[in-house]
Amino acid sequence: MDIAHGTLVWLAKSFGLFYLIGLSLIVVIYACWPSNRQKFDRAATAILEEEDRPWQ
Repeated sequence: MDIAHGTLVWLAKSFGLFYLIGLSLIVVIYACWPSNRQKFDRAATAILEEEDRPWQ
């Protein structure tokens, strides 16, 4: 079975496109999920609550 180079390139590009679209959708759904709001709000203000000094 001999597969042409163009066919393999097309398959790789198609798979990569759908993979990145799916991954992007998962990230957006995770970021917009209502139960994650408190985590993101806390992370957004965490740098403002800490004092400016070394850890020790």
